[in-house]
Amino acid sequence: MGLGIGMIATMTALILGLMTASAKSAFDAKDAAVKHLAASILELDRNLADFGPEAQPIRDFTRLLLAERIRRPGRGRLRKGERGAIATTQVEGIARQIAELSPKTPAQTWFQSQALGLIGDVLSTRWTVFANSTSSISLPFLVVVTFWLLMIFASFGLRAPSNATVIAVLLICALSVGASVFLIIEMDDPFNGLMKISSAPLRYTLEHLGK
Repeated sequence: MGLGIGMIATMTALILGLMTASAKSAFDAKDAAVKHLAASILELDRNLADFGPEAQPIRDFTRLLLAERIRRPGRGRLRKGERGAIATTQVEGIARQIAELSPKTPAQTWFQSQALGLIGDVLSTRWTVFANSTSSISLPFLVVVTFWLLMIFASFGLRAPSNATVIAVLLICALSVGASVFLIIEMDDPFNGLMKISSAPLRYTLEHLGK
């Protein structure tokens, strides 16, 4: 029995390690994408400013759209997906407005082409970050790991003497393992919950738009 529980404990540790690595990788990738998105929006605003006053309405709309995104983050996968689709349509509208600008000088033509490239990058990043709501954690993995953890602690309870010290230690161990699983699940949804991607890059961009 001891050998069997030891084998299950080893497998559980390996699976938890894989799940943690997967969730952390997905979290870091989306965090980097948000920072890239913020930089692209700020660069887009500067190109539109250099184009001239004709692009001012586009700059104002971009600022309003970003402020709305920061003020009302997605809550829940379905609502986040719906809101993301609406916002993406609005970003596509910005792309059309940029394409409809009428440059009068070679410099304006260059700034327009740069702006179009940047808004295309923004759209691509939005789809990568916000439209992909697929969980990086396999549900069967999570179910199996939970079952294995129950088996491990049940075996500990069967073999351990019944006293306050043993009960306290088992409780602390169970809370520690449960906390690790909770953190994995939290990292898997980086725009909701306790462990969220920081909005500081987007807020910095918002403060400098239009200047």
